[in-house]
Amino acid sequence: MGAQKGLLAEKDQAMAPGLLLEQVRNIGIIAHIDAGKTTVTEMMLYHTGRTYKVGQVDEGTAVMDWMQQERERGITITAAATSCEWLDHQINIIDTPGHVDFTAEVERSLRVLDGGVVVFDALAGVEPQSETVWRQADSYRVPRICFINKMDRIGADFFNTIKMIKERLRANPVPLQIPIGSESAFEGVIDLVEMKAWLYPEGSDLGIEAPIPGSYKEDASKYKEELIEKVAENDEELMNAYIEGRAISGPQLKAGLRRATLAFRLVPVLCGSAVRNKGVEPVLDAIIDYLPSPLDVPPVAGLDPGTGKEIKRETSEKAPFAALAFKVVSDPFIGRLVYLRVYSGRTRAGSQVLNATRERKERFGRLLQMHANRREEITDASCGRIVAAVGLKNTFTGDTLCDPSRPIILEAIKFPEPVIALAIEPRTKADQSRIGDALIKLGDEDPTFKSSYSEDTGETIISGMGELHLDIIVDRLVREFNVNAKIGKPQVAYKETITVPVSSEGRFIRQTGGHGQYGVVTLNLEPVERGGGFSFENKIPGGAIPRQFIPAIQQGVKEATENGVLAGYPLIDIKVTALDGSYHPVDSSELAFKMAGSIGLREGVKRAKPVLLEPIMKLEAATPKEFLGDIIGDLNARRARVDAVELRAWTHIVRGYLPLSESFGYATDLRSISQGRATYSMEFDHYQEVPRDKAQEIIARMRG
Repeated sequence: MGAQKGLLAEKDQAMAPGLLLEQVRNIGIIAHIDAGKTTVTEMMLYHTGRTYKVGQVDEGTAVMDWMQQERERGITITAAATSCEWLDHQINIIDTPGHVDFTAEVERSLRVLDGGVVVFDALAGVEPQSETVWRQADSYRVPRICFINKMDRIGADFFNTIKMIKERLRANPVPLQIPIGSESAFEGVIDLVEMKAWLYPEGSDLGIEAPIPGSYKEDASKYKEELIEKVAENDEELMNAYIEGRAISGPQLKAGLRRATLAFRLVPVLCGSAVRNKGVEPVLDAIIDYLPSPLDVPPVAGLDPGTGKEIKRETSEKAPFAALAFKVVSDPFIGRLVYLRVYSGRTRAGSQVLNATRERKERFGRLLQMHANRREEITDASCGRIVAAVGLKNTFTGDTLCDPSRPIILEAIKFPEPVIALAIEPRTKADQSRIGDALIKLGDEDPTFKSSYSEDTGETIISGMGELHLDIIVDRLVREFNVNAKIGKPQVAYKETITVPVSSEGRFIRQTGGHGQYGVVTLNLEPVERGGGFSFENKIPGGAIPRQFIPAIQQGVKEATENGVLAGYPLIDIKVTALDGSYHPVDSSELAFKMAGSIGLREGVKRAKPVLLEPIMKLEAATPKEFLGDIIGDLNARRARVDAVELRAWTHIVRGYLPLSESFGYATDLRSISQGRATYSMEFDHYQEVPRDKAQEIIARMRG
């Protein structure tokens, strides 16, 4: 463990001169809501000397939860970036939200981070959002360590949580520590790598090194042997020494464990209680010892915008500059802030760069090192760093900034589509003028937030990932942008799709005396598996339609999917293939073929047995046994599908799937049924067909 706190003054915390890339760690703190992520981060900042007082989430004083809404609600809403130093290393930290409504913040953070610390509640173990963030980390190939927090809670179970990590996450966890006591008797941890104990007396800032207590020596020896065996199984260099019976030293074990972690073969596990200041320093050590530096990550791959071929950028200051914009924030004091992960090369404040995604030149006004909502100005940014830039007017989330002479487009960040919407209507003309600007800024910041204006009703429709998400958006409209509006009830974002393949013809022929309009196209429509989205393929034989009209057909088809034929909801999970068509040498135009594509799609969908789809939420409810029957009965009445009921400690866990349309008001009803003792969490899982009687009701209402 680090022998002392990092006592660096806050003003000296910007990137220390002379630090090498191997001394940098870009990590995220990720977990289910209420597992203690922000408290862990606050303790890290305190121990590294970044702050001099530990912020408390419950008291609204957490440094990383700086938004007014975060402090009032005691939750993290936006991913906050900061930087600190520990044992001559710089650790760039992003504290991410745990609530499923803000999953975009986790998605974009994992896209640009090199490693992750996954926090678990020692009582609840692996919860639904834990599974979600774990899958996200898997998809971005982010090595992880685990911290089992809240070991002082009644019912805390270190080894059961490890079992759940193995079973639910299909990971290969390996304990680097075992706890000394648990619940109110939790005193500290035994370090299995170094074979010594760390005790945490109440009121002490630092852990005290001590011999392993006699009653724990046998367990410590047993788990140390299991640790060595597991690392040797997953690391070729240690395997030979283990087979030959040679002693494996602490440094050798650490090196093997690091290799196995970076290769995704093992996940180191530590434990403690962040709120009681127990076990956080070993997590800082483990970040340095087992998580990757930018040099340990493979070179970033992208596409050459000129040729479309894959190219790579080495993690080197000598390589051409390339960075990914992963977050946009509207700062009330300095304007538009764009967060960047620099993958290669180096840039300076004032430099001109190319936004390769949008083919536009941009110029860095200022470069900043962020500490939550505070900032320190820096002169340059080199590979491996996470910084914020001022002055980028046309750069958005997912855009690539690069050297104008060596363009590259990095893989963008994919975000889920909104599943819930509500209508807002400004009360005055002044509110109407303010709301447009506000919605543009909020849309820039949050890719999962969408807005549109209905000419028919004069209402603005805003869409998001859940009731809490939209509640926060409305709150920000009122507080930050001074918009006073009438708010409608939340509405489900239904979708439409087709169930059988069909062929259709789109004809747009107009003759008006002079030049007319002529466009004819034959389309094939076919359903794809759920989640397959929309795709367009051109198979029109050469000469049937000039190539310059193909993009117009595709645009017409794509725009037509925005409004389905049943109730006007967007069409999803459909593949459209353009097979044939005809044109007129004089009257054909892009407009004609765009209209033909749109007509062809709509006519085909009508004959393709369209159906309505609804979002289905994955649900997990925790309840004492006496309320179990009533809770399951209530879920059945809501069209839920209960998949499993399991006993965890003294709590019963109900797992299943619930249509989003039936989830409104569930929090209130659950509290009423259980006398306030049950809790639940929900996240979007998939779309499925709406039952026929329910679909007819929705269609009639929309057409009504």
